[in-house]
Amino acid sequence: MAAAIQPVHCSEGSGSESAHRLCSVVRQPVLDLRGRVHAYELRFRGDAVHAGAEAYSNLLETVVNFGLDKPSELKKLTGKLTAFVRCPVEALNEQLAQVLPASLTVLKIVKGPEVSPELIAACRQMKALGFRIALDDFRIDKQTGSLVELANYIEIDFARISQEESRELLNELHESEITFIAKRVNTYADYRKAREVGFALFEGHYFCEPTEVRNRRPPVNQMLRLNILKALQQNPMDMHKVSQLVMRDGPIAYQLLRLVNSPVWGIRQKVESIEMALVAVGETSFRRIATLAIAAEFNGDQPAELLCMAMLRGRICELTASSRGLEPFGQYLLGLLSLLPAMQGQPMSEVTRTLPLSGEILEALMGKRNSERATLCWLENCERADWAACDAAALADGLDQRDLARIYIEGVAWTEAALHSGV
Repeated sequence: MAAAIQPVHCSEGSGSESAHRLCSVVRQPVLDLRGRVHAYELRFRGDAVHAGAEAYSNLLETVVNFGLDKPSELKKLTGKLTAFVRCPVEALNEQLAQVLPASLTVLKIVKGPEVSPELIAACRQMKALGFRIALDDFRIDKQTGSLVELANYIEIDFARISQEESRELLNELHESEITFIAKRVNTYADYRKAREVGFALFEGHYFCEPTEVRNRRPPVNQMLRLNILKALQQNPMDMHKVSQLVMRDGPIAYQLLRLVNSPVWGIRQKVESIEMALVAVGETSFRRIATLAIAAEFNGDQPAELLCMAMLRGRICELTASSRGLEPFGQYLLGLLSLLPAMQGQPMSEVTRTLPLSGEILEALMGKRNSERATLCWLENCERADWAACDAAALADGLDQRDLARIYIEGVAWTEAALHSGV
């Protein structure tokens, strides 16, 4: 099992406000034209509300609190990919280089009231230290020209600017080495438009939205996989029955054995059969791995990040279950299967018709607010860095957000380790 990122707690007795301030960070993927993750933008609690020195203080505290100033820890959060970090102008100094690993970080400069000579000089200094620069919603004119020359990326809010304006901007800088990112791409219609304009990278939750696939036929082994899910939920689990069901589904058996033999589980002897897998990892872990293998097959040719998000949801829901008096595997299933509509190209009402789950889990999948859905509701808001909605969900359901912030980081580390081990 991968080592979790451990938060560094503020010193006690300082009496400062920062000692009690809630630190949270969430990652949002930036995908390329093939649906692969190019980088993750890290969204820190308060980065969209505070400005100037307060925003920098919040960024600094969160980075140190979760140990993200260490390259090894930052890589766990980003899967060894680049991290985009929203950076207030006041933070563009040498001290920032002591906080964030330059080789792994793109500093995202948010448009301010003016482009000053001091800002340009600071960006030059940060680039000399090894950082890359992204400009967020900057217009290209005489005032911004010198800054644009320093940029590696330019982000454009696709929800606020027309396709024609976007196309003109891309054409104007087509000979430069700048990569353009369309942000707030939240539907497949937006994604198709952004592709037509010429964007190479996309940020938004468009890939999480179900796109209807006409005349879609369920896989011939769909019922078999549903039977496996049903058998996995029996307590105690009939190991012989589960083994026989899994062995009848070649792709699931293959995925499961790959997972069991990955470094995540730390098994020294190669596992070559389903029965051996059950004995090697135990009943609880086998349930989780088998369900993950099924989800990977459900995901099909959809972006791998969709499966990654489903895994992360499942893991976080599972880790919070016991403290809330809920059954961990049921919570793991809820989180993992919550993105099935996007995987299968069907609305949740259709997907849930055949799922062999308890009534409360099915209701939670359908969006009903009940005790089973509390963590998932908080997590859906967290994924969008909607901190106000997170606060409201936590208050309504009695959730400890400090604990959830820590579990989120641990869940990402676990998920990345599992994916990189051959899911």
